[in-house]
Amino acid sequence: MAEPRPRLGELARRLGVEDGYHSALSHEWVAPSDATREALVAAMGFEASSEAAAARALASLPEPAPPPPPGPPERCLDVAELLGGRRAFGLWCNLYSLRSARSWGFGSLGDLAGLVRSAAACGADFVGLSPLHALLDRPGRFCPYAPVSRVFRDPLYLEPERIPEWDARSESPEARRAVESPALRARVAALRRGDRLDPAGVEAALFEVLRPLHACFLGRHGARADRRRADFAAFRDRGGESLERFATFQALAGRLEARGSGRDWDAWPAALRDPGSGEVRAFRAEHVEEVGLHAWLQFELDRQLGLVAKLARAQGLAIGLYTDLALGSTGGGSDTWSWPGLFAHGVSVGAPPDAFSRAGQDWGFPPLDPHALRGDGRRYWQTLLNANLRHAGALRIDHALGLRRLFWIPAGAPPSEGAYVRYPEPELLADLARASRRHRALVIAEDLGTVPEGFSEAIQARGMLSSRVLLFERDAAGFRPADAWPEACLATANTHDLPPLAALAGEDDLALRRRVGQIPDDQALEALRAERRADREALRERLARDGLLADRDDPDALAAGVTAFLCATRAVLVGLSLDDLAGEREPINLPGVAPERHPSWLRRMSVPLERLFETPRARRVLAAVPDDRRSPRRAAPPGAPADAPPSTGS
Repeated sequence: MAEPRPRLGELARRLGVEDGYHSALSHEWVAPSDATREALVAAMGFEASSEAAAARALASLPEPAPPPPPGPPERCLDVAELLGGRRAFGLWCNLYSLRSARSWGFGSLGDLAGLVRSAAACGADFVGLSPLHALLDRPGRFCPYAPVSRVFRDPLYLEPERIPEWDARSESPEARRAVESPALRARVAALRRGDRLDPAGVEAALFEVLRPLHACFLGRHGARADRRRADFAAFRDRGGESLERFATFQALAGRLEARGSGRDWDAWPAALRDPGSGEVRAFRAEHVEEVGLHAWLQFELDRQLGLVAKLARAQGLAIGLYTDLALGSTGGGSDTWSWPGLFAHGVSVGAPPDAFSRAGQDWGFPPLDPHALRGDGRRYWQTLLNANLRHAGALRIDHALGLRRLFWIPAGAPPSEGAYVRYPEPELLADLARASRRHRALVIAEDLGTVPEGFSEAIQARGMLSSRVLLFERDAAGFRPADAWPEACLATANTHDLPPLAALAGEDDLALRRRVGQIPDDQALEALRAERRADREALRERLARDGLLADRDDPDALAAGVTAFLCATRAVLVGLSLDDLAGEREPINLPGVAPERHPSWLRRMSVPLERLFETPRARRVLAAVPDDRRSPRRAAPPGAPADAPPSTGS
């Protein structure tokens, strides 16, 4: 039997490693092993391979300072300040999955403008988005919640036709040839028709025009061109070293990938792994135009998103856009390269075993080191907030439980060998409240799953809205009645990790999960089918009891009834999924399933945006929204087409 390690235990406790947790499966107390404690302590930069080493590390730690008390400037913007005490509804979507006649096979900010107009026309007060973060746009690695940077956005969301230089292509033969290329048009048409996203194909097509458009931007003459370059210079100044490092990373990653080193910086030559090295500075100086291209793309993304946000306000959406902040960034990406020393090494973030995943989950990205984060004055966290709240009327915090603690898993170990690590919650919440006030934006905390005691109350005390999902709002008696739901929340039927409503009306998604191996055998499949039938019947019973279900066997009637039920709850905000309006049956994501077994995140919407709001299902679902949930302001000027893009100017 191994000897006890009291000094290691004390050191781990001082560094925020929790003593254990109650298993969601067995309900027993699970304490981390000494091997786990030692690995987590090492990930924070402390050597504790022996009791003597642990004692030395303990002696080096300063006495913990009590967290500062919250001030009165430290509550998030209250929803009543935007809505005046009324309740509202909005739409949410995975923007990239939108299909339209103008997209390049990837939903763009131009598509978002069309969605904003349609949302305004039906009285919505917000349009919610999955994260717009910069991604690694490659098959098998495309996931909105696994970005290379949470600070910067992905160029694939650009609408190239709305870049001012598109209309100035006559001044650049190269740009004109690229834009008017029949071969490129044929490729874009094929991308537009596809049922699955082809991120690499979209990226290749887009950059065929983005590069010459950038060259046109640099070479144009005249007062308007000079003003645009001055605006870019000001944007680059505001972005500072953070923007320069991101742009440098993107340029470096592209060059090194072409040479076979890959885009992940941890496989690069040693001298290039340090963003402050002389070799990196030399690269930046030698590739000024390439680095400038990536900074310019962020400038144009910011401009186009800002125009859509302005359109939302002009159309009367009281909240406007709500953006989504992912929990973490990939280990080989820009954020971990640009902020050295801030991320823990040799561990990854995940979740312990539970009913959702009996083996637990390893999400594969490194956690922020809470001590490095605090020692740096939380600059990275504040940068994240300001970047993601820019142009937003609300910010959703994915897995907001991470504001209190995250589940760290040692490299090479299964999730069952992980442990929870605490974060400086009071300071993080205070930063969040101040940013919310500064940007006049609501904060929505996704507090689903195994919620630590008192966490939901803590975020509500800060003025944040909680998350409530229909499928989880139940007890032994069935689905909870509408008046049992809390007020300070965003209510939805599902999330990006759950099946859409049309899938719940049947069992196709269960058959899919069996085919890809997420359901281990036919016996388990039959048990889940029986559970699905019971859930469906319980939901029908709830809706019928409330007089909200016109036809028990009609999937569209079920979707309309769910919408009416959500709108009848006390929740101040209700979010309707675009997938549910379209009647999508395939889940956008199968958590825990490897990409070679199922292409999660790559499913595009089956109905084009131009027709979506005219379909019988969408009309029926939206008709279930009562008038007291709709914006009282006039939504759109008479005759305005629902899919018209905003004027962009130059």
